[in-house]
Amino acid sequence: MLYLDIPTSRDLSSLNELRADVCVSIYLPTTPISQDVQQARITLSNLAKEATRQLQEAGTDKRRLASLQEHLDDLADDEEFWRFQAHSLAVFATPDFLRTYRLANRLSQIMEVSDRFHLKPLIRAITFPHAAYVLAISENAVRLVEVSADLPATTVKVPNLPKDAASAVGKSTINDRSPSGRIHGSEGQKTRLAQYVRKVDAALRPVLAGSNLPLIVAATQPVEAIFRSVSAIPALPHAISGSHDRTSDADLASVARPILDAHYEGQIADFHALFEKRKGQRRATTDISDAARAATFGNIDQLLVDIDNVVDGSVDDDTGAVTFDKAGDARNYGVVDEIAGRALRSGAKVFGVRNDDIPDRQSLAAILRSPL
Repeated sequence: MLYLDIPTSRDLSSLNELRADVCVSIYLPTTPISQDVQQARITLSNLAKEATRQLQEAGTDKRRLASLQEHLDDLADDEEFWRFQAHSLAVFATPDFLRTYRLANRLSQIMEVSDRFHLKPLIRAITFPHAAYVLAISENAVRLVEVSADLPATTVKVPNLPKDAASAVGKSTINDRSPSGRIHGSEGQKTRLAQYVRKVDAALRPVLAGSNLPLIVAATQPVEAIFRSVSAIPALPHAISGSHDRTSDADLASVARPILDAHYEGQIADFHALFEKRKGQRRATTDISDAARAATFGNIDQLLVDIDNVVDGSVDDDTGAVTFDKAGDARNYGVVDEIAGRALRSGAKVFGVRNDDIPDRQSLAAILRSPL
């Protein structure tokens, strides 16, 4: 099982808006296999030392630096914390606090020191998690299966989840043909199924609350259609058809992964198609300076950013003018990361992607609300 701390949009907004004299952002690969996690702990300690070195060179107050180091050392020494991990760990630290997020995605190792946090990889984890839930539901059974990138799929324990439709509505069967108001025949069966689905929905909500993992429904008709009409829990449009009462968790995961991949590929393909259309209207750009000005004035509608590449420099708060630096240090920050943050604050849809997914393989691609 993956132990995840998926940040909410409020978490991301709070991290994005924070400014401090010292902000350290660390991303590192981890593993859910407890006996293999020691390397990740060593990596964290090494990255913390590099952060300290940069801050010392920048003349950071020794007391502030000692407080920061204490936070990072405490995390590295926390045996209980390291027992429960996912595929990546994000650490955000200042001398005053420390936040961690365990993520399903496999992220590259990054350490950034500045007056703000580096959030592009976190955006990737939110927009394209390599995990999902599958709800296998039928008249006779229901279960929630957690699917991850490369661990065995597992059934999730859901408190108060009905066993089946009949028990959920207090009947021996929902196929009762005897009239009772309008609750009989095929119409009555659909009414009972809707009652059943509402109880499933109520049980699932606390479990799925705060999770950004996509939900895939595995069901026959009319159960699938009833779930989509009754439940407020969003599910991907592509379902796994058929009855899966006896399908193993592993087999459900095998069918779910291509659906998940197609969903992500579809989102990127839609962006590319709209980007090409908007280019002719001067409402699309891959130029960092143009994108920085657009983000500063709230003119970005959608944005793709390369999560692995860091372009060092700064962006003027008022004009959006970019100053590029040759190397990263404690005085500058990731320019593209700052553009992403400003775009998010103005309500833009931001995707963290790999370089191959960006038009012309640039550091970013922006679709604008109005022409340049």
